[in-house]
Amino acid sequence: MPRITLVEYDPLWPSLFEQRALSIATLLSPFVGAIHHIGSTAIPGLAAKPKIDIDAVIADLGALPALSARLCNAGFIFHGDPHASGLWTFTTATRPYGTRLYLCGEGNAAHAARLLFRDRLRERPDDAAQYEALKRRLATEAGSDWEFYTGGKRAFIEAVLASSPTKKAPPSPAGPSY
Repeated sequence: MPRITLVEYDPLWPSLFEQRALSIATLLSPFVGAIHHIGSTAIPGLAAKPKIDIDAVIADLGALPALSARLCNAGFIFHGDPHASGLWTFTTATRPYGTRLYLCGEGNAAHAARLLFRDRLRERPDDAAQYEALKRRLATEAGSDWEFYTGGKRAFIEAVLASSPTKKAPPSPAGPSY
């Protein structure tokens, strides 16, 4: 497994997200609802893994097999729901940054927590800076151990979610760390 790497914030990330979101919306029409830029590439100034993370909310989970086939035919790789959180994961090695797409149903708790975490880091630059420092330390210590890296972020993420004045998400969401 490759070493965990972080890259400096790229001001192109928001426009890359917009381009990919449009493509995803077209590909998944008429089943896709909201499409959200999530993860560290959605936080201005924050270093991130070199992938644009995207959550796409689909209205009918019964369409998942057909949507999965569409995505795979378009070059995405399907990874299932690896955290049993209702986030079906797809990736592409798009250049210059890859794409990690998650499909979820409306009301998914992990999706709601990701949006809340993203919004809190956007609102609180000090928290974003602490998160970046933690990610850098963990990436160095983890080498290629993804469980160590993601597990090391869990307490920080939970603290940020718990400090939110709006409780749109549970404090301890299922699914991957962001």
